[in-house]
Amino acid sequence: MKSGFVAVAGRPNVGKSTLVNALCGEKIAITSKVPNTTRRRIFGVANGPDYQLALVDLPGFQRPLDTLTERMQATVDSSFEDVDAVLLVVDARERIGAGDRFVARRVFELGKPVIIAVNKVDRLKAGHVLSQMKAAAELGGFHALHPVSAITKDGIGELRDDLVTLLPEGPAFFGHEQATDLTVEERVGEVIREKALRLTREEVPHAVTVAVDEIGEKVVRAFVYVETESQKGILVGKKGAMVREIGTRARPEVEALVGHPVFLELQVKVRRWRRDPKMLERLGL
Repeated sequence: MKSGFVAVAGRPNVGKSTLVNALCGEKIAITSKVPNTTRRRIFGVANGPDYQLALVDLPGFQRPLDTLTERMQATVDSSFEDVDAVLLVVDARERIGAGDRFVARRVFELGKPVIIAVNKVDRLKAGHVLSQMKAAAELGGFHALHPVSAITKDGIGELRDDLVTLLPEGPAFFGHEQATDLTVEERVGEVIREKALRLTREEVPHAVTVAVDEIGEKVVRAFVYVETESQKGILVGKKGAMVREIGTRARPEVEALVGHPVFLELQVKVRRWRRDPKMLERLGL
């Protein structure tokens, strides 16, 4: 049995969470086009007949701007301490630049084996992919380099196999049927937040968070927090249309997580939670 932990690193919005989901074979982490969608460390577990690969999905590297982003960056820094390898993700559709090089320097300083995934290669011409792979190869002394698409799953099997070769022998750290360390309540809250992110724009997404209040036999209740009354107005929508649409889109996934049909009750509240340590603790951030 081989088992171990691989940190997934990269600048914001390179597709780290989508890649974790693809490697695990199911949705573990929410995704959106909004940078820094991932706010906490999430373990995604890929189980095989003779291995357990625990992928550590992390927030993207960033300059802290408030208490929330300070904690997000501290999570990134501390999570590298006990991993067996690092999966460094870069975006094939964007020029590899200073942000990627900054993350790479931090990663290669660890002295751990590093596999580079050049993500989002679907719909790109072979010449462009080759050029991006050459640029990625200059980031540091990597163990392997993989062109992949987390969306189409191209190259995912080969990448997973290569990551497993870097794991030490040892016992499983999670139950064989366990896909993540998140609780059902946390996963439900993340699903609701994902739908809010996809339906809102501008200043609202970064100010949205969700706390699940109750998961019952018939009802799931959750509070959706924003930081200003204007943001609340956007999230509620005209005659409640927006918050109802968020609930409509979230409910099928919520029902799959709790295992039975439910009425999803959402209440939007205003609180400056990103600078509130007690609130961040409650949210697990």
